[in-house]
Amino acid sequence: MLTSTRSTITFDKKNLDNQTLLKLYKSMLKPRLIEEKMLILLRQGKISKWFSGIGQEAISIGVTLAMNDDEYVLPMHRNLGVFTSRNIPLHRLFSQWQGKANGFTKGRDRSFHFGTQDYNIVGMISHLGPQLGVADGIALASLLKNKKQVTAVFTGEGGTSEGDFHEALNVASVWQLPVLFCVENNGYGLSTPTNEQYRCKDIADRGKGYGMEAFVIDGNNVVEVYSKVKKLAESIRKRPRPILLEFKTFRMRGHEEASGTKYVPKELMEEWAKKDPLENFQAFLKDEKILTEKQEVAIKEGIVHEINENLKLAFDEDPIVPNETIELNDVYKDFEYQSITPSENTEELRLIDAISVGLKQSMERHKDLVIMGQDIAEYGGVFKITEGFVKAFGKDRVRNTPICESAIVEAAMGLSIAGMKAVVEMQFADFVTSGFNPVVNYLAKSHYRWSQNADVVVRMPCGAGVAAGPFHSQTNEAWFTKTPGLKVVYPAFPYDAKGLLASAINDPNPVLFFEHKALYRSIRQEVPTDYFTLPLGKASILREGNQVTIISYGAAVHWALETLDANNDIHADVIDLRTLQPLDTETIYSSVEKTGKAIILQEDSMFGGIASDISALIMENCFEQLDAPVKRVASMDTPIPFINQLEDQYLAKGKFEAVLKELLAY
Repeated sequence: MLTSTRSTITFDKKNLDNQTLLKLYKSMLKPRLIEEKMLILLRQGKISKWFSGIGQEAISIGVTLAMNDDEYVLPMHRNLGVFTSRNIPLHRLFSQWQGKANGFTKGRDRSFHFGTQDYNIVGMISHLGPQLGVADGIALASLLKNKKQVTAVFTGEGGTSEGDFHEALNVASVWQLPVLFCVENNGYGLSTPTNEQYRCKDIADRGKGYGMEAFVIDGNNVVEVYSKVKKLAESIRKRPRPILLEFKTFRMRGHEEASGTKYVPKELMEEWAKKDPLENFQAFLKDEKILTEKQEVAIKEGIVHEINENLKLAFDEDPIVPNETIELNDVYKDFEYQSITPSENTEELRLIDAISVGLKQSMERHKDLVIMGQDIAEYGGVFKITEGFVKAFGKDRVRNTPICESAIVEAAMGLSIAGMKAVVEMQFADFVTSGFNPVVNYLAKSHYRWSQNADVVVRMPCGAGVAAGPFHSQTNEAWFTKTPGLKVVYPAFPYDAKGLLASAINDPNPVLFFEHKALYRSIRQEVPTDYFTLPLGKASILREGNQVTIISYGAAVHWALETLDANNDIHADVIDLRTLQPLDTETIYSSVEKTGKAIILQEDSMFGGIASDISALIMENCFEQLDAPVKRVASMDTPIPFINQLEDQYLAKGKFEAVLKELLAY
């Protein structure tokens, strides 16, 4: 229990009235008492894991109370005080930690890995860094809407070693976003001390390198935290800009309870124990005659009663009953496709033009749509798809980005959280590796985890045939088709590209939109001049025949058509998948049942490609109708070479005809 010894921290009331000081005290006491209860429940096996913030409460409390309730806070797993300060009902927090349905993730994620729009809180994921870029996106939305709000995001000193930290600070500085980057420097990243994490004296020193203000704050002094953050927040609302705050504190318990603290020198623990933020502040309030013994007892009794009452509600709640339908239905946000049919007016467009016109018409239709990418503004992008967009829509909505794919994908997620739409252009699909984590772990999983959709389209210029070598020629759709929560679109024709892009932008779920570079200027087609949509998950039958089913997508569709043009005695169903996730299995099965033979052609290398899954699906669902084994034709299992003769050898294009004829002769 708390003691009433004299304070070892010097508190300056800074003109704060007694009511405010008592509120700070009660707000710190509440998470402390909850934690003490949780540690008992952990030992009893009634919760599975606990990340303790004991000794760090002043930071969560001071920052959260210094902000307005309609401003977003992005906490970490030691920031219980953020949640309690926003007055989330305790029984819902307890249900969350017990994996009950009344929690925030329906038992799908644990501890503080959740968010809630009702309280403007966005939780973390285990990778530590992505929430920083997400805060950038939320702050960008605030800036664009002129809401004069601040976004606060937390990380630990260990998290500042992540690339996401540096990318997020750089973007925030370049764009002058109203973000408070709050670093809780608590001495250890699990067992790694700060002298093995960084060499600068203070993490705040890094702010200078990003051209932003930075301050070191005593994280155990709640008055200093609250007063300083409140003053800075008021300043940021008037003059938007990012600020880096380093809160000096200490982690008094293990990284999580099972880790222990044996690696921490005893003297260090004793030194910081004397700086306990709650004990010291309580002693100060008593010395100042602001808090009496009677008040202290009454406050504690009230909080303990609230904890016990809400724990009973959580314990009495029924356990979650697994339901496959519910689980599958929650992977994506519901989206009711609306078919928009254009007039009969058409114009001949190349694939690149269709994408550009389609994107422009979506920008006109969705005033809250922002597009971001490297060199996309005045330069128009390396493929000139956004040429003229700055003049049409302004630099607020057509944003050049620094070279930091992770932070930009994360910022797009932040825009979605704030109710906006985003299109991110990867300069080349190959470069998505630098932003892979937020795509597959943040965008893809958010709706399933806590019902927050990611209204984001990532445009992916991809593919070989342009002699660009291993880092500008990959067709990497298979990295994403196996990730639940993502949709993957891959058009082969201008008409499809325009209609599918419109639908991808309308869809509130994350979409990877692949655009084959070799088709950009080589394929032409009559395309409606008006805005129109095409449904995701619906394949196109380009030709009909009864000898064989040819299944393909992207540039490989054209290889298949060229082969049939050179062999007009072959009568085949040609299916252009157009969308790889969701996959139109109905069209595939119907065709295979008619022809009895199937061949899948892809540009991607063979092993692990989508052709393998389609082949397996056909074998499992159409086996009785097959007259021959399903064939797959794919590129070599090597990286993509540069020089033409090696690239030609690599690609599946030259192999297709022979395998097709072999299948027909079976």
